[in-house]
Amino acid sequence: MRGHREHSGSLFSYVSIEERIPASHPLRQIRKLADQALDRLNPTFCELYAAEGRPSVPPEQLLLASLLQAFYGIRSERMLIEQLDYNLLFRWFVGLSPDDPIWHPTTFTKNRQRLLNEQVMGKFLEKVMAAPEVKPLLSNEHFSVDGTLLQAWASHASLERIDGEDDSPPPPSGPGEGFGEAKSEKKRAKGDFRGLRLSNKTHRSGTDPDALLARKSNDHPALPSYRGHALMDNRHALVVDCRVTQADGYGERDAAKEMAADLPGRHQKTIGADKNYDTRGFVAEIRRIGVTPHVAQNPGRSGGSAIDGRTTCHEGYAQSINARRGIEKVFGWIKQFGGLRHFKLRGQGNASAVFGLHVIAYNLIRLGNLLRGRPAKWCKSRGAAPA
Repeated sequence: MRGHREHSGSLFSYVSIEERIPASHPLRQIRKLADQALDRLNPTFCELYAAEGRPSVPPEQLLLASLLQAFYGIRSERMLIEQLDYNLLFRWFVGLSPDDPIWHPTTFTKNRQRLLNEQVMGKFLEKVMAAPEVKPLLSNEHFSVDGTLLQAWASHASLERIDGEDDSPPPPSGPGEGFGEAKSEKKRAKGDFRGLRLSNKTHRSGTDPDALLARKSNDHPALPSYRGHALMDNRHALVVDCRVTQADGYGERDAAKEMAADLPGRHQKTIGADKNYDTRGFVAEIRRIGVTPHVAQNPGRSGGSAIDGRTTCHEGYAQSINARRGIEKVFGWIKQFGGLRHFKLRGQGNASAVFGLHVIAYNLIRLGNLLRGRPAKWCKSRGAAPA
């Protein structure tokens, strides 16, 4: 018998939101890990809020909602709130019942300085990686480090001279232009840099002064950017430390030194890196802090490679070079599926917090796959899980 569509919906639902989420859904394991880490952060949250006054939106729910934004590459917080309003999966993950009122988008804005900062994100990552079921997945001996260029929330039009003076007049655009008084009176329009050689020594973004001009290669234009850095454990490609620096020529190696120095324990450790780290200063400093540098050799560098046969003769060197490629998957997921090809907040502190949140999101998806023992069946339209 053919069924007929009814236009009037039922007033009540007798199926709980918990029953609507499949037992095998990837977010179940992820939510368990995130909830455990957030429970351990309770003392930190208590310090951030006043003891009196009207109760706020629970910080745990705001951070879980921010993780959803990273998981699914949602472009803005207004779109995230829209999804939370009608998406039962999102409501279940955050901890809202179907009847709970949704927040205003400015709730994230008002709590950004309190929750979305480097200190909270650093502790969040630390608690996630300190879970009892996560510790056996880490080796604590062999690591890899790398950096990637991330575009800042600023454009060429925001560039201004550091000394406050005006740039020289633009070159004439036609055969009849540039003679007499017209040439001396003409000024450059904002964002017009024709004929000028831009440099971080002469120009800086007026909207995001922390961002520096940088380019990925000679085939790409120089844009206001930051550089994100990650330190990965080689056993299961899990990120154990991350940070954001200005996009200068030394940020990658300086950040690698700091992260290597922060590794706990006095046991022997190795750190793999690509050939951009093959400098005598970096190799000597890494060895000084008790870490063996498994850096890819760069024979074309002036003076030759800083890595000699004493390091390359070991079997572990080749294994580190091969495992190092896994860190590229971290940056690939963050940019392609996490939506962080460029930042939507200004300032190095905000950029570091957002980058840390996406690293946590990557780790949680990766951990969900590892602890389930099989790959997640997420389609690309929802955000592919890391391999």
